[in-house]
Amino acid sequence: MFISRTPFRVSFVGGGTDLPCFYTKEQGAVLSMTVNKYVYITVNRRFDDTLRISYSQTEIVDEIDQIKHPLFRETLRHTGIHSGLEVTSIADVPGGTGMGSSSSFAVALLHALEAFKGEHKTAYELAEDACHLEINVLGEPIGKQDQYAAAFGGLRRYQFNPDGTVFVDPVICSPDTKRILFQHLLFFYLGGVRDARRVLEQQVRNTSCKFDLLRKNRALVDEFWKILVCGRGIEELGSLLHEAWTYKKQFADNVSNGRIDDLYDRARAAGASGGKVLGAGMSGFLMMFCDPRKKSAVREALRELREVEFGFEPEGSKIIYVGS
Repeated sequence: MFISRTPFRVSFVGGGTDLPCFYTKEQGAVLSMTVNKYVYITVNRRFDDTLRISYSQTEIVDEIDQIKHPLFRETLRHTGIHSGLEVTSIADVPGGTGMGSSSSFAVALLHALEAFKGEHKTAYELAEDACHLEINVLGEPIGKQDQYAAAFGGLRRYQFNPDGTVFVDPVICSPDTKRILFQHLLFFYLGGVRDARRVLEQQVRNTSCKFDLLRKNRALVDEFWKILVCGRGIEELGSLLHEAWTYKKQFADNVSNGRIDDLYDRARAAGASGGKVLGAGMSGFLMMFCDPRKKSAVREALRELREVEFGFEPEGSKIIYVGS
């Protein structure tokens, strides 16, 4: 038996520039971090030659082509495992909530299956294979940031180059800076899930006329990075997040809605300096940035929402159990 553990991510600035419709024309960049919420994949040899796949549903099939779950089906095909296997998935956070869950799942599944085969894959190989499966094989209208964040983990800057390569750089800052960053963050569950495909498909269609906005969002990555590296002016990150959110809402008309705008405005009126909806938008988690002394007021302003605490995860996908 093999068990992989792969973190979810929180993206700060640069989102949208990791889409091929942008980075194939000019460099994109994203700054994000992974948190201590995970997806776990368990792989075990089955007594007979059937395949048992367990997620929110359970499938028991004789052949790969009979598997309904597309990512399970194509990942098994990609790794060359065709029979006699039981695979289960468990996640700390629901899918469709803006934390890169589908890509974390892809990386986790690849990692566990390759380990089962006795193969070692680097973080770069896991990220690239997950990108290939999600983008090229399954045709998802997504970018590359989530797969790389899940594979590498930590607080990092990702640069997406026109030739398809990705540069991965850690944000080198002190433990105190990371602690202070987290002290300024609040996360609230908006409820519900959304299909990121619908939001991103519109964003892809709009990219040609939104290039200037995307460039501005990319420029925020360097500003965010400089503040973290020097460890001074952390409070300025809130205004950068607010600026990024104003850009993001213009990428597509289904990123936000009246309810989210009202909640965001109430949080700002209570003392938060900025924030964003994680992921493509519309639902999932609302992240707010505020002076720790004003957190109580922000919590009161958003009291109908469930607050969820996240901690920093410095590592990416890893195999946490190997047994007979």
